[in-house]
Amino acid sequence: MPQTAILQKIEDAIDTVRPHLIADGGNVEIVEYRADKVLVVRYTGACKLCSMSEMTLRAGISRAVMTNVPEVLEVIAVASND
Repeated sequence: MPQTAILQKIEDAIDTVRPHLIADGGNVEIVEYRADKVLVVRYTGACKLCSMSEMTLRAGISRAVMTNVPEVLEVIAVASND
């Protein structure tokens, strides 16, 4: 499957949890989808400082992505640039 198609599937999966993030004043963005099938994301807004961000990553984002996009084997979050 082409990289652009995989990235679109990832965005679609993230969009299923994005309203919950936005409701709490945050969001998430894709940093990269690596050749080793790892998705790297970065939290934005209130999510950057939230103590529940690791749980959100595991129970929300990772689950949504890995359930709907079998090309992703792991989802990790990196620190914000600001």
